Amino acid sequence: MALGEVGKRCVKGLVCAACAVALSGCFGVDQPPPDVSEGVPPITTAVVQRDADVQYYPSDEPLRLAIENFNRGYFGVAERYFRDAVEKAPKDGSAWIGLAASYDRLGRFDLADRAYTEAIRLEGETTAILNNRGYSYMLRGDLISARKVLLKAYEREPANPLILNNIKLLNSSARFIARAPDTQPPGTQ
Repeated sequence: MALGEVGKRCVKGLVCAACAVALSGCFGVDQPPPDVSEGVPPITTAVVQRDADVQYYPSDEPLRLAIENFNRGYFGVAERYFRDAVEKAPKDGSAWIGLAASYDRLGRFDLADRAYTEAIRLEGETTAILNNRGYSYMLRGDLISARKVLLKAYEREPANPLILNNIKLLNSSARFIARAPDTQPPGTQ
């Protein structure tokens, strides 16, 4: 006996409802059940784009994860992903800049200097690299070098808010460590 159009819709609706009930058991009490738009459960697998113009580069995923972890403040995890990215694509300047910034945040300034040198070799002395390097010198406490590099970045882009913020931070750092002459250690006046 053949099912009519209405019967087929009922069976399809029951199957979708059963899938929704089964999937709802996979989620905790605090998590909402998946969106079942028009009776179709959501697609849970990644969709692969098959465009002739889109290319896959091995460093794409580690670089994406590195940036995500860096922005969350997980600098050790970010450093591992940036290192993976530069190993897979050693000519990727943005991965080198991210690696240098991660090393800065971890206090590994020797390794940061190497990464900055490689980034400059690949991309030249860009404003972004100058800004990051100036911030690196600030983290080290080398305020003279920080000022020199940040002013060089400022000359290129005087309206850049990141550079302006770093110069403001530098100026407040310089004022913070200023001491009265009577509090200087002997022989340093």
